[in-house]
Amino acid sequence: MPQSLSKVYVHIIFSTKNRNNLIDDNIKTPLFEYLGGVCKGVQCNPVQVGGYKNHIHILCLLSKKITQIKLLEELKKQSSKWIKTKGTKYHNFYWQDGYGIFSVNPSEVDVVVDYIKNQAEHHRKKSFEDELRAFLKKYKVDYDERYLWD
Repeated sequence: MPQSLSKVYVHIIFSTKNRNNLIDDNIKTPLFEYLGGVCKGVQCNPVQVGGYKNHIHILCLLSKKITQIKLLEELKKQSSKWIKTKGTKYHNFYWQDGYGIFSVNPSEVDVVVDYIKNQAEHHRKKSFEDELRAFLKKYKVDYDERYLWD
């Protein structure tokens, strides 16, 4: 094949350090936009960015030019530096060390977009911890609970 073709959707999930509720109404929309810009900057076109008080969800197309770990490194590093400039409340802002990244079937993109858009409603019933455990179970990811949270 003379071309290299790729279309890999990924759903990324990560939280604030110790799941501190620092993603408030003052910062959430600009933060989501900033994260989308980071994705664009590394050629991983964002489809939907959202989250809730203590965590982020990003649905994007994974570029064939970047590894998963490099994408996450750029997202966390750049956004952490940026958010710390947004006021004294955020000077001690940190992301957790780990993350979840899951493949998304192209036929399920609309479902994931709706899921990300409705985080506030979703988290009236389920904590971030339970949400992440559900993703790990759905994707059959083996994990050790002792190392899941920081």
